[in-house]
Amino acid sequence: MPTDPKPSEVWYAELGMIEKSRPVLVLAFPAESDSRALAIVAPLTSQIRGMRGEVDLGKPRWLLKHSAVNVQGLASFDHHKLTRRLGALSAAQMEDVKAEIKNLLDL
Repeated sequence: MPTDPKPSEVWYAELGMIEKSRPVLVLAFPAESDSRALAIVAPLTSQIRGMRGEVDLGKPRWLLKHSAVNVQGLASFDHHKLTRRLGALSAAQMEDVKAEIKNLLDL
């Protein structure tokens, strides 16, 4: 990987045959000192339902379709599955994601 993913960046995740490979929003990326090398991500979806847990992104130039972050799909996996940087959310979009996570988890 040329650079490590950073929170607010959208990367393509190669998830293999078990799950669909897709763009994901990086929420946390492991430091070298972390005992586990897990990235925490939220998947992006083009199946927008306007439901709780979605943050509409519109159609960024670096995505093929109008998309949303699905914070109900929070996941962690080996950070080596993040293969290609696609783009990044604006500061305002990232604040919307954080607010939706807080709302969803009642924090």
